[in-house]
Amino acid sequence: MTNRLGRAREYLAQSQDKLEAIFITKPENRAYLSGFTGSAGYLLITADEAIIFVDGRYTEQATAQAAGWKVVRLIRPFEDIVSAEVKRLSIQRLGFESEHLTYVEFINWTEKLNFVRWLPTHSVVSNLRRLKDADEIANIRRAVDIADTAFAHILTFIKPGMTEVEVAMELEFTMRRNGADRIAFDTIVASGWRGALPHGRASDKVIEQGDFVTFDFGAHFNGYNSDVTRTIVVGEPSPRQREVYNWVLEAQLAGVQAVRAGIKCNEVDTVSRNVFEKVGQLDYFVHGLGHNLGREVHETPFLFQTDETVLEAGMVLTIEPGLYYPDWGGVRIEDDLLITETGSEVLPRTTKELLVIGC
Repeated sequence: MTNRLGRAREYLAQSQDKLEAIFITKPENRAYLSGFTGSAGYLLITADEAIIFVDGRYTEQATAQAAGWKVVRLIRPFEDIVSAEVKRLSIQRLGFESEHLTYVEFINWTEKLNFVRWLPTHSVVSNLRRLKDADEIANIRRAVDIADTAFAHILTFIKPGMTEVEVAMELEFTMRRNGADRIAFDTIVASGWRGALPHGRASDKVIEQGDFVTFDFGAHFNGYNSDVTRTIVVGEPSPRQREVYNWVLEAQLAGVQAVRAGIKCNEVDTVSRNVFEKVGQLDYFVHGLGHNLGREVHETPFLFQTDETVLEAGMVLTIEPGLYYPDWGGVRIEDDLLITETGSEVLPRTTKELLVIGC
């Protein structure tokens, strides 16, 4: 935490706006910098002081978790308590998280603290969070292991005649039973024609013989997430199902192979995109190739055609190409990758070969 706070202070020292402090409101950034995991609070960081503001529910928790931080109890109106500390520190130029504070919140804060100049910052802490340290990587590994274990169970559980919701509930329960604090996001179980919906959250549709079933799922462990997708088939796959699956698998493996420190995000996206273009299926790939992963499921940078961010060792990102055909179905395969000094490491253990169940 000390190193993270130090990097935030380096930003202040080098900011072109000559910021004297930064006000942190985004929960994931608050937890990243301070260690405090409560649901509400603010951080105020200067070159010399680190203050965490929490209400009476969290003063003891903040004291225990945010070692070295000054804990200030919030009493309504909260703005008055923050204002007193800003005045005490003689802050004149205060940075705020422009991508998180809503317009209404911004108006409220600037009206109540009208003696200070509020200056927008963009993705300051999010950029610091791109590179994961050893503890963060360990937490992500554990989140991936939980997801892997749960999916292995689902392969023995799922049967034709079950609904997508029934299968999703079992998957989520198994992740919790194996150590997840919660699920990382709403579980996707999309069978048959619903596989054409990239975010087809589990429904009451009955899983039938001959269906592709796409699972997109993840565990949240100690503040960090996993994000894994596998597509299976119920019963013997048709020639077209095998063909589509193999196209997606080829694109996914090509993307994984391309990931390394020094390559740009859009260059990795292009590698997988070219596989689909070669077989005339590019129109059915309707999203980017992946994203960074950590305290949030979707973090910057993104593997989009428009993102020229250079990948670095220490990033954890997803590779998740898919093909989606309206009224027929779809396939997506997704891994979480840790970028290393020599390449990348695929974290999920679950096979990517086409799994056939219910025969």
